[in-house]
Amino acid sequence: MSILTDPRFAGITPFDKKLWLSSPTMHGEEQKWVDDAIQTNWVSTVGANINEVEKQIAEYVGVKYAVALSAGTAALHLATKLAGEKLYGQARPNEGTLAGRKVFCSDVTFDASINPVAYEDGEAVFIDTEYDTWNMCPKALEKAFEIYPEVKLIVVAHLYGTPGKMDEIKAIADRHGALIVEDAAESLGAKYKLNGQWVETGSLGNYNCISFNGNKIITGSAGGMFLTNSKEDADKVRKWSTQSREAAPWYQHEEVGYNYRMSNIVAGVVRGQIPHLDEHIAQKKAIYERYKEAFADLPVKMNPFDAEKSVPNYWLSCMIIDEDAMAPMVRGEQDYLYEHVSGKSSPQEILDAIAAFNAEGRPIWKPMHMQPIYRTHAFITAEGNGRGRSNAYIAGSGADVGADIFRRGLCLPSDNKMTAEQQATVIEIIRRCFL
Repeated sequence: MSILTDPRFAGITPFDKKLWLSSPTMHGEEQKWVDDAIQTNWVSTVGANINEVEKQIAEYVGVKYAVALSAGTAALHLATKLAGEKLYGQARPNEGTLAGRKVFCSDVTFDASINPVAYEDGEAVFIDTEYDTWNMCPKALEKAFEIYPEVKLIVVAHLYGTPGKMDEIKAIADRHGALIVEDAAESLGAKYKLNGQWVETGSLGNYNCISFNGNKIITGSAGGMFLTNSKEDADKVRKWSTQSREAAPWYQHEEVGYNYRMSNIVAGVVRGQIPHLDEHIAQKKAIYERYKEAFADLPVKMNPFDAEKSVPNYWLSCMIIDEDAMAPMVRGEQDYLYEHVSGKSSPQEILDAIAAFNAEGRPIWKPMHMQPIYRTHAFITAEGNGRGRSNAYIAGSGADVGADIFRRGLCLPSDNKMTAEQQATVIEIIRRCFL
């Protein structure tokens, strides 16, 4: 029996058009600035659009300098490279600035946060997540410094637009003389209360990065930015992003460089999106609150945040099923299997159900320590080493919060073009999964 013929879903009609997880939302101003770039022939990596988006984003976030780049990943790479150079000196052309060094990294995140450590020949050590915000656990971070006191760099991501516990993380970093790369790719427009003052994410680390990927809160179809209060750091990133060309009449290079600069056309799209950032956040918040209200009597919870210290941008609305309401579900590397149990459900059952009605959801990001490429890397929980804890003769194997959130959680359709009526249908489908 298919989902569409399952009696539990009788009377629900599939959406005519795909209901996306989070797709670009265009407003019209984008075309104006793209056309301006084309008509003036400034279509490469210089132009008025680039200058303006750097100025506007820096002002919005509250930093002195912004460097527009081709992707959030490019920003993360150059931020990580810059941190490594500050800590350990300039590297040879054939090796990264983190060669032979360990770096503490958020565990539940997209791999773009982590891969730059590998680009720079470093070794990521994954820090477990905490339930309060689904971000890096400060207790696990402190435990990691006990095990690896030599580490001097932390990469922190704000999952799904919700700020992590940055006051605690920054205090730990300061005690251990460590620098922070802040991955705010998903959290542009989110705020955090630090030392009694509300500040924007993207300004909380020593090196800060945002993304304008197609699914983000505002988009350029691509693109990202490096954010800083240091002119020296901004100039270095700007140099590296333009192939490290020196001021000579011929092509001369003293450092390895990259083709990472944002194009003036992409910047035109971003320029048209910036005036709508707060509008998009408000729309995403309304989606989150409708889900939260509708699920109040179900055995689930929405992705959490600390309302006293943070204001998310609500980029993705997510939910986690209560443990006692989890139906059996197993996942392999690329496939899965689940069983329906009356009164219970599972993330894959819900994702399959909404997909059958032409709506897109997604599992929670699979933790980095569970990824095949990084399974040999260290993983630290609040209890210490998170590897090799299982034992046939000792009860209990230690908490793995990130793995638990991945097992029980899912991302819900969060597109800000989704109408309240369409969302109501998604909600009804999810509710019926528990029948």
